[in-house]
Amino acid sequence: MNSKRLLLCFAVFALTTGGGAMASEIYKWVDEQGNIHYGDRPAGNEASEIVALSYQRANPGKVAEGAAAQDELSASLKDKRAAREEAKKTAAEQAAAAEAKQKKCDSYRARLESMVQSRRLYREDANGERVYLDEDQRNEARRRVEESIAEHCTS
Repeated sequence: MNSKRLLLCFAVFALTTGGGAMASEIYKWVDEQGNIHYGDRPAGNEASEIVALSYQRANPGKVAEGAAAQDELSASLKDKRAAREEAKKTAAEQAAAAEAKQKKCDSYRARLESMVQSRRLYREDANGERVYLDEDQRNEARRRVEESIAEHCTS
């Protein structure tokens, strides 16, 4: 930001002090091939004509107003860019959360399908041995999976 202000100050300085360095007269002439030329010295023939120039010094107040407006616009664009990036980030997080929820849903549906298809259900105990579930335990396990499906599979 400081480099922009420094550049702006340099431009204002160059515009306000550069008027004295400008050539006092500009000449225009046409050569034998019909090309138009401009220069600070006449070509040496009568076909050279003086070009009328006019300039105005820059108004420092207007330049400062323009710089302030530019800074304001730049800050506004930066804020909009940050808001857009935040929206993209939020959308990506929501998409990731929805994908994770869908994976859980699919997992619970597959587990329920397995419970429906299997005649006997079991769980493993601490020793890695199978412990088969009785009818009440199977119904309770199925109820818990159905609750999980209801929780994770709402659309």
